[in-house]
Amino acid sequence: MAESDWDTVTVLRKKGPTAAQAKSKQAITAAQRRGEDVETTKKWSAGQNKQHLVTKNTAKLDRETEELHHERVPLEVGKVIQQGRQEKGMTQKDLATKINEKPQVIADYESGKAIPNNQVMGKIERVIGRKLRGKDIGQPLEAKPKTK
Repeated sequence: MAESDWDTVTVLRKKGPTAAQAKSKQAITAAQRRGEDVETTKKWSAGQNKQHLVTKNTAKLDRETEELHHERVPLEVGKVIQQGRQEKGMTQKDLATKINEKPQVIADYESGKAIPNNQVMGKIERVIGRKLRGKDIGQPLEAKPKTK
């Protein structure tokens, strides 16, 4: 086997400044002397506990009188669910089990406290056989033949 000739190679790498060094006042002035672009931004209330300042918008929000709230299920729909469930001889728990929801969900829908969810409404419609959405609420649900 022939002798391997190993050359010595020296690699010099100059590491760039770390984040802390790059932000120092010395590094900034040195970069400015070299003519490099330096971008500086002031942090707003840095290092202070000023998270809850009263701004101009706060007063505007306080003067706002419009009530913002989510749409709720109409009581009419709640009554239809209750009647349909009772016609089938089911309790709230039975209905909830059939549609894979908690009994509290059914109670909220019947009392009109729930925020309408089309998936839940569709499941209830299929089980009780009555429409809960659209113009003809309470009408019997037409059974559509399944097509494959």
